[in-house]
Amino acid sequence: MDKLTRFRFIKDKLFKSGVVLLTLLSTVPLLLIIFYIAKQGVSSINWEFFINLPKPVGEKGGGILNALIGSIIIIIVASIIAIPFGTMVGLYLSEYRKDKLAYWVGLCVDVLQGIPSIVLGIIIYLWVVKPTGHFSAISGSIALAIMMLPPIIKSTEETLKLIPDAIKEASLSLGVPYYKTILRIMLPASLSGILTGSLLSISRVAGETAPLLFTAFGNPFINSNILKPMSSLPLLIFNYASSPYEEWHQLAWGASFVLIMMILILNIFTKILERKWKIQF
Repeated sequence: MDKLTRFRFIKDKLFKSGVVLLTLLSTVPLLLIIFYIAKQGVSSINWEFFINLPKPVGEKGGGILNALIGSIIIIIVASIIAIPFGTMVGLYLSEYRKDKLAYWVGLCVDVLQGIPSIVLGIIIYLWVVKPTGHFSAISGSIALAIMMLPPIIKSTEETLKLIPDAIKEASLSLGVPYYKTILRIMLPASLSGILTGSLLSISRVAGETAPLLFTAFGNPFINSNILKPMSSLPLLIFNYASSPYEEWHQLAWGASFVLIMMILILNIFTKILERKWKIQF
């Protein structure tokens, strides 16, 4: 091995080592956060923690059942709103990518992705809460649905772009109507991208607090009516962490641990799904 080759080999090794080192350093903050939350919150985790309602001030114990049920309901309603709409918009941007309207729609999606969540909460407060005269879970779901749209739209659009035009042309050449080609061939072929974008958007909004402060507001009781105020894990954590009571602080740590584990598991499942159903043509 001559001197030049050896020098290039050393540079290659140094570069790879630097990349690995920086990658490991970037994971350190996440690991420290998870470790600290686990250390503070695991002691609060027990069976009663999941099946009980919050106790009144001054009483020990209590749980997060109302927040768990509220978070699930709000996220499900937001997904019902966002996933079909976002998929259709992504389909439009993929099919009509050269249209002027598609350009402006794509630009609006990019801008929407950068809007702070608290601003969306204020907007939905003015658009939904104020006209109806009361807080509600549906207004919180609408705010979260708007936040979910950009990842779903972009993921659907990019996945559809990976599908060769020859597949769609073959279907159309056989006399299959355009709408059937889209519904039965294009969308099923891009299902992995749609699901990945949907799961990522759900994991993104699952921990959002600001929009729900202006919309869902919170509820100390179990409520399944989406037209009434409803609690959620982020709201419970915010209210308990800002309270002066030590018992509530401990419950907030426990709820934080549950929430971060839910988001972590959802992200891991998304990565597994993305690898298993990765589009290859």
